[in-house]
This record gives sequence, structure tokens and C-alpha cells, in this order.
Amino acid sequence: MKILGIESSCDDTAAAVVEDGRVLVSSVVSSQIHEHVKFGGVVPEIASRRHAECIAEVTRSAMRKAGVDYDDLDGVAVTFAPGLIGSLLVGVNFAKGLSFAADLPLIPVHHLRGHVASNYLSSPELEPPFVALIVSGGHSHIVMVNDYTSYEIIGRTRDDAAGEALDKAARAMGLDYPGGANLDIAAKDGDPLAYRFPRPHVDGAPLDFSFSGLKTAVINLLHTARQKGESVCVPDVGASYIKAVTDFLIDNTMTACEQTGMKKLAIAGGVSANSVLRRELKRRCAEKGIDLYLPALNLCGDNAAMIASQGYYELRAGNIANLSLNALATLGIDRC
Repeated sequence: MKILGIESSCDDTAAAVVEDGRVLVSSVVSSQIHEHVKFGGVVPEIASRRHAECIAEVTRSAMRKAGVDYDDLDGVAVTFAPGLIGSLLVGVNFAKGLSFAADLPLIPVHHLRGHVASNYLSSPELEPPFVALIVSGGHSHIVMVNDYTSYEIIGRTRDDAAGEALDKAARAMGLDYPGGANLDIAAKDGDPLAYRFPRPHVDGAPLDFSFSGLKTAVINLLHTARQKGESVCVPDVGASYIKAVTDFLIDNTMTACEQTGMKKLAIAGGVSANSVLRRELKRRCAEKGIDLYLPALNLCGDNAAMIASQGYYELRAGNIANLSLNALATLGIDRC
């Protein structure tokens, strides 16, 4: 069964063809980083306009690379939530047109479910149930994946997402967008023990996250140094800050595995590409006897392959939309 996936939830326009939810046939991603870097972040109006300009050609390219025609497809999967509403609407409406013209089922896919599904492409042996840590610029969740279309949130951020905390800190250090990725590079040779940042916790909710205090701490450190005319070592600050963020993520995730009794853990989302997070999770999981599943680096960021993969399981579960499907800026992973 071949599914065409379409993704346009933020600033990447993507299309892909996946077979049986596990085999990546083709994947094309058109990035807008070069346009948004001068603004230090994504400008929603620019993003949606660029999606409208290139989504047709990106889809044609994915189809050509897969060597398929629409008659060879079994469905069109599209990200409908959550994300930037203008960007989502471009993808949803394009997918609706394709679905109608080609007489194919229209499959609505939650963006975060797609991120989890990236692990099915990287590790075809992975099957639910398992615990998933989803970390991106807009989301930080610990999720119990009971089945391919059944999710239970057992931990979430109370304020900022981990990716946002990394991006804002990177910007305060003078690093270009995308901040989290550039901070990871800049901190590669830094001393993670050079600076001491707080290790936050949420009273009464040991699996929840709160990153606002960490973000404030690093910004205050940088501002104080500038006011005193002192210099800071960006690699050391970056390495220390990344350690604080990843320690928080890993500690809570290990607690979640212990509480649920799960011995399978998958990570997903843009922050799953962070080198420190990947390295330390491997070490901690090895100590605890937990099987760790990591998405391939090219599947950590937004892509349509993950949407097509999850689309296969949504279709199999009978989750099909009609032409009234609308985009939603916010929606819980457990509510669709």
C-alpha cells in the first residue's frame, strides 16, 4: 500500500511516498531557512506564500522519484494540525484537491504522530506499545504510544518547549537561525560544567517540564556579563545550557519508563537531532536495559515521509476525512 504524504506545518514544504508505513520510496523537502535567517525566526506570512509557490513542484518531484502515478497510490496523507495556520491551510487544500481529482482517500495526520512515525521508517522492527519523547520547537511531550493510533500524554511542558528554549538561548548568544542546530555545533567543544544552570521540576507532576526558568537564567547571565563589560565563552555557556536542558528531558523520560514499566523508548521531533541528547540517552538507556529508537537525522526535522508513514496506519484504522477537512493551529496528539 503506497501513501503520498504532504507536510507544510511550518517552513518546510515536503512530499514523500511511503509503502506499507515502513518503506521510504521517495522524499523531497524544500527548505526556507535562507529566507527566514535574516529575521531570526520563521515569518508566518512568508512561509505560507512560499508553500503556495512550491508545493505542486515538490509533490511532482516526489512522485517522479518514486516512479509512481496517482493510479499507483492508495491514499493522500496530509498534516492538518498543529502548526502555523496559514502554512497548514496550503497543504490541506492542496491535498484535498489531489484527493478529489485522483479519487483517493484523504487521510488527516497529526504532526506529532508523524514525528513518532519517523521511527517506523528508521527502525522497521519498532511496534507499539512504547514510550515516546517528542521534542521540537513548539512541543515537549512524553507520550505512551499504546497503538499506532492510540496515544496517551503522560508528561508535557507547562510553558516553553525544549526547542524554543534552545532557540531563544542561541539567539541571545548571537547565533543565527535555526538556533538549536547552530547552538549544538557551537557548543561541541565547550565545557558542560563551566556554568551552573538550575535543574527545574514541576511540583506534583514529576513527568512534566518547565523551561521558562532555564531560558531566563541564561538570558540573565548574558545580559549581566554585557552590562559589566565582561565576555562569556559561548561554547562553554552553550554546552552548559544544553546539558541542563537535556538532563531535564532525560531524567523525566527515564522516570516515565520506570513508572510505566516500558523497556522501549523512541524519541522524535527536531530536537531529537541534538547530539548531546542522542549520546546521553544511549548511555542512560544502556544502563537501564531500555531499547532506544532514534530517527535518522534526515527524518528528525519536518518531512513528509513521516506523514505518509503515519497516514498508512490512520488509513488502516479507518481515519479518513472528507473535503470539509480544515486545518487546526492547536490540537492534542491524543484528541484525533
